Amino acid sequence: MLVEKRKTHKAEIPTASLADIVFLLLIFFLVTTTINVDKGIPLLLPAAGQTRSVPKGNILNILINDYGEVLLQGEPIQIPYIQNEIRRRVQENANLIVSIKTGKKTKYEIFIAVVDQLKLADFNKISIADPEA
Repeated sequence: MLVEKRKTHKAEIPTASLADIVFLLLIFFLVTTTINVDKGIPLLLPAAGQTRSVPKGNILNILINDYGEVLLQGEPIQIPYIQNEIRRRVQENANLIVSIKTGKKTKYEIFIAVVDQLKLADFNKISIADPEA
């Protein structure tokens, strides 16, 4: 008597359409995903080479040195107090323009904190000077 061996079927996952499914999923996620775009600092910049003269009495200088110290017209000031000081000075002179000058090694976070204080004071006339050598 001959005993026949049973043929065992191995279970396999069909992978022929796997690449198609992966590409469809990739396209689906690319189409449905929203990407956050950094808006940056909302400043209106003049065209290149556009200059005009301003009376010195209308310019308020802010200097941020390499160590993060902020000087307002040569006097040290803490960053949180800039907002109130700007509001006070704008009441005295409505034509005021703030010129911000930094050192070469000034941290970007400190510069942004100063600009944020100006924006909190509802002040828009900002001039950004070249960093000091």
